[in-house]
Amino acid sequence: MSLMWKLLATTLLLSSLVNADTTREKIEDYLEHEFGNNPAITDVEVKVISEKPIKQLKGWGGYVADVHAVLKAKPKETLKQKIILFSNGAIITQNLIDMENGESLIETVKPDFQKKYYRKENLVYGHAGAKHRVAIFSDPMCPFCKDFAPSALTYMKKYPDTFAVYYYHYPILRIHPASATIIRAAVVAERKGVKDVSINMYKMKTDSFEKNVTKILNEFNRVTGANVKEKEIISASVKKQIADDDEVAKSVFVGGTPTIYIDEKIDRTQKLFKTYK
Repeated sequence: MSLMWKLLATTLLLSSLVNADTTREKIEDYLEHEFGNNPAITDVEVKVISEKPIKQLKGWGGYVADVHAVLKAKPKETLKQKIILFSNGAIITQNLIDMENGESLIETVKPDFQKKYYRKENLVYGHAGAKHRVAIFSDPMCPFCKDFAPSALTYMKKYPDTFAVYYYHYPILRIHPASATIIRAAVVAERKGVKDVSINMYKMKTDSFEKNVTKILNEFNRVTGANVKEKEIISASVKKQIADDDEVAKSVFVGGTPTIYIDEKIDRTQKLFKTYK
């Protein structure tokens, strides 16, 4: 559950918002009012940025909203978060489940990947003019990513005119704290021109809970052939690139790793790229 939902009161009726003309406006007014009642935050602003009709429920829509607020305990910091919700203009809820297949309708509301998120610093294989654009969100310590990312990247590397492959670091730090050091080292190594970093770092024999930076860097340098120093991974520009990747992941509601998009559409099978050459 997102932080903003945790801060939200439990009342979910919108019918009292008589001054709002549209469902979008009702949702914005309701969330601003309810979040504003929380004593921990102030200066709440809510903006619905997209909506999709729910085909299973006439009159219902799925909405993505931007929420900005200030935590009173940290007044110099602005809390920014996107949330997904559902409403018919009278009721609002966080989730809807399709009883026929048991699947959450949240997946149908998540926004597509945006072309503006393709950045040159994330391009690891191919070129920007390639036939297909691929975005991969992955964690070097994730066992599922280890099974997927190296082989997928190796395949797409063979076809530079077919695939423009953009790699985004998205570590799950609560269970893979070692990834925090690894991804910073990867950014430094790639900037130095070290080849195949995004493939070779998955060969590391490091415990996912390792926190000794020296040990992690020694193993990273061994498998990648890089020579990354500890002082290099703490630079502001490296931290910013990692933060930018995290922001992209949150913007499209990446829920786990690995996640792959092809031509701005999520590929839940993670196999579509194999049909292209």
